[in-house]
Amino acid sequence: MSKNLTLSIKQEFFDKILAGTKIIETREIRPNNMVKYCQVDEEGFAIENDKGIEPAIYDTITFLTGAYVGKRPKMIVKVKSARILLLEDEETHELIILKDDKGEDYFAAVIEYKLGEILEAPVQKSNV
Repeated sequence: MSKNLTLSIKQEFFDKILAGTKIIETREIRPNNMVKYCQVDEEGFAIENDKGIEPAIYDTITFLTGAYVGKRPKMIVKVKSARILLLEDEETHELIILKDDKGEDYFAAVIEYKLGEILEAPVQKSNV
């Protein structure tokens, strides 16, 4: 069974993915969305291996755009790969540490999805 991630995206980026000029989708990882983007253990901590934090595995991403009302344009895209990057300070090269709403420290991180084939494109309206 394939696993799908649904993401909202601005029209500009939706169009670039559709045109094939945007092949990487990046999302910020925060404590409140970590389980969506990272593999976690029973206690809710990110699972790490020798390459870093293990990303949650998705086969496809459904991108939605437009207003949050009615039927929104969507497209389904195959995920080629995913990787999690911990962000560093450009000058010191130290990992960036942020604070969550409770004042707890966490490492600044993003997930990058390398996008593949568009499996379902939005239906184009005809002007007939």
